[in-house]
Amino acid sequence: MSARSVLEVTRARTADAAAGAAALAARLAGQARRLAAATRVGEVVSGLGTGVVLTAVLAWVAGLWWGWGEVLTVAVLATLVLLSAVLFVLGRLQYVVTVELAQHRVTVGDRAVGTLRVRNASARPVLPSVMELTVGRGVASFPVPRLRAGDEHEDVFRVPTSRRAVIDVGPVRSVRSDPFGLLRREVVWNEPRQLVVHPRVVGLAGSSVGHMHDLEGRVTSDLSDSDMSFHALRDYVPGDDRRHIHWKTTARTGQLVVRQFEETRRSQLAVVLSTRADEYASPDEFELAVSASGSFGLQAIREDRRVTFLTPRRRLRGDARTPLLDDLAGIDAQDGDHRLADFVRTERVALADASMVVLVAGSRVAAADLRAASVRLPGGARAVSVQCVPGEPVRRHRIGDLTVLTLGSLDDLPFAMRRVND
Repeated sequence: MSARSVLEVTRARTADAAAGAAALAARLAGQARRLAAATRVGEVVSGLGTGVVLTAVLAWVAGLWWGWGEVLTVAVLATLVLLSAVLFVLGRLQYVVTVELAQHRVTVGDRAVGTLRVRNASARPVLPSVMELTVGRGVASFPVPRLRAGDEHEDVFRVPTSRRAVIDVGPVRSVRSDPFGLLRREVVWNEPRQLVVHPRVVGLAGSSVGHMHDLEGRVTSDLSDSDMSFHALRDYVPGDDRRHIHWKTTARTGQLVVRQFEETRRSQLAVVLSTRADEYASPDEFELAVSASGSFGLQAIREDRRVTFLTPRRRLRGDARTPLLDDLAGIDAQDGDHRLADFVRTERVALADASMVVLVAGSRVAAADLRAASVRLPGGARAVSVQCVPGEPVRRHRIGDLTVLTLGSLDDLPFAMRRVND
């Protein structure tokens, strides 16, 4: 046989071998694509697996083209490893996966636990696998043993609640992989659930949050010498307004008697929380501001007062306790939000009916900005600014008609408000 014939035969054989290797690689890739196309199945081939596939293809081509036995050995071994990896991830999974939370709303620092249950819903045993549960930005892994038909496995987990947040718990993914880490099959089994971590708040009983004397307001149990709601009669005391003398009773008893009234008050609180990031020196300042503003809002709700709760991003729901705390759990300090003074100016209509306005901000709000905000508040409204500086003692000073409190701890807020009312 001539040299030319030998060369042509060698090239033909090499081409056939390369075509066979390419076909094998195509079949492996097709199998991976079919796995990935299954319902809610994630990426199958890992980065290492992709490298092994490319190594196998190149080794087959190079080994057959140049006749290198060592390279062909590498190609055979890589192909066998890939085939064995495919066997590990093949098979249909029939799990029933449920995630249950003991509570869907907790307060910062409270214990939040949940339960992960995995049941084999097929008629045959399933091999061990791993369940990955997404919790916020993290992932927790739970090994699931071999389950016979109908068997169930249960794990209890704990969700961190050290900071205020709205946490997505889930989804749950089952993960099956080969021992070499070449292929990884993920199946999503449920939808995420939400855990709302509320900010910590304190009661402000006795602080008269949002009260202003108003003849058209709601009646209180406090007594007044002049108002619209009649309460009782009492003996005249020098200095009483003679217009309130009850002459008929005075004539019958022979001594002066005056009317006494129940005081009526207009009760609307407006809370303005700054969410501009550069008005706070640290995340702890912002967390203190959220807790303080929530304390004002909840105290007004407990006392059946109307509440307007404003942030530069949106208006929060101030009609009930749970909606307000849910909204507070999800707010963040943002770059580019309105400055406090500018925001108050844009919301003058929303603040027009307030009897008390509380401005809550961080330590980096300048006194000039507080003054600018206070002059834009409705006339006659009581104005208080709370500047949150963790670790600082309670201080009080005035900027014009604005009372400014420095708050270093949430537990100091009731005492600070009593100082405002002194």
